[in-house]
Amino acid sequence: MCLGIPGEIVELLDGQPDLARVDVSGVRRAVNIALLEEERVGPGDWVLIHVGFAMSKIDEAEARAALDFLESIGQAYEDEIAALRESGTD
Repeated sequence: MCLGIPGEIVELLDGQPDLARVDVSGVRRAVNIALLEEERVGPGDWVLIHVGFAMSKIDEAEARAALDFLESIGQAYEDEIAALRESGTD
């Protein structure tokens, strides 16, 4: 199962304008933000991530609601976080 997972941008990567380091439930990974070039995202912004790409900018309340829902579905969410943790693409 593939899920869109909310994450908070913690930094934009120097010399790589299409990448940002994003915190997803305590796991930090580089995420491609090129699809959001019109949005002007930066540290503190929340994005919805799918397969390594930030698909949309969302507000913190929406991110929290999505995280609460994802945590409530249990194993599928845990599997996604485990896959992200193991991906080694930080």
